[in-house]
Amino acid sequence: MADTDVASHLMRGTLPDALAARLRGRKLVVTFVTVGELFRGATHARWGDRRVAALADWVDHVPILPGSEDVARRWGQLTGEALRSGRPLPANDSWVAACCLSKGLPLATLNLRHYADIADLELVPST
Repeated sequence: MADTDVASHLMRGTLPDALAARLRGRKLVVTFVTVGELFRGATHARWGDRRVAALADWVDHVPILPGSEDVARRWGQLTGEALRSGRPLPANDSWVAACCLSKGLPLATLNLRHYADIADLELVPST
């Protein structure tokens, strides 16, 4: 699974070579959170119709993991444990992590520190 940063780099063709090599041959999947973040970024940046259409086309060709009861329960456990430990997690990152954990998928990210404290989350190294 790719987080938003990796998905954004993939769309632009700017993914670092080391991570691109690690992802070669793997099926790319994103979460509903990543789709939301991509469109939020496009709206905030005032992309034109052509760029938004290209984003929509890219999204149409990538499997999207939806939210589910299992994902919601995982998110609650993750964020509850993080609060209890005094290290709260960013909401969107924890939703992405919950999706990965609920499906047993590794996460490709360029922001390893965002996910470093999440037990049992397999990260695809970017270097």
